[in-house]
Amino acid sequence: MLHRSLIERAAAARPHSGETALLGHDRHLSNCPALVLNADYTPLSYYPLSLWPWQTAIKAVFLERVDIVATYDREVHSASLDMKIPSVIALRQFVKPSEFPAFTRFNLFLRDKFQCQYCGSPDQLTFDHVVPRRLGGRTTWENVAAACAPCNMRKGGRTPAQAQMRLITEPIRPTSWQLQDRGRLFPPGHLHESWRDWLYWDVELEG
Repeated sequence: MLHRSLIERAAAARPHSGETALLGHDRHLSNCPALVLNADYTPLSYYPLSLWPWQTAIKAVFLERVDIVATYDREVHSASLDMKIPSVIALRQFVKPSEFPAFTRFNLFLRDKFQCQYCGSPDQLTFDHVVPRRLGGRTTWENVAAACAPCNMRKGGRTPAQAQMRLITEPIRPTSWQLQDRGRLFPPGHLHESWRDWLYWDVELEG
């Protein structure tokens, strides 16, 4: 195990003053996160994408918790350290994913493809209790659906049948695998080229 002061110097390292500025998302260190892979070299999470700040990634390297898979064309240095910033790292110890995701507003929207389950609109999203709470409906995966504000107001405290509104998809409790698979349909705005082989490893390559 490396000395704590060396780890702290690594985290406090700065880019070379004479380094040529890079274009686009590589310009600032804050835009150099590391994609985190599990020990089986699959992403720890697709959505949100498992990313660590560059300081956390470097600390994990020196703590021998991860292996570097790929790096940026950027370096940080201190008095005793020159190191390329990791762009992809892999955990040395496998983390078993939980079977079911947390029941959150974001995960609910992801399950429902960020669209209203009554009209398909992606705008003004909120959530709706399919069986209203006044009728005994509970706040669970199986009874809550994404809905736009107009549809939510139109439905009010009625069931879909009473409001004559049909659900596009019946709400279910998704597994973590299903939610991760769904998340791959909504990639973040920027994907570093070194991440692509690991995020889309099972997608047919173009000829």
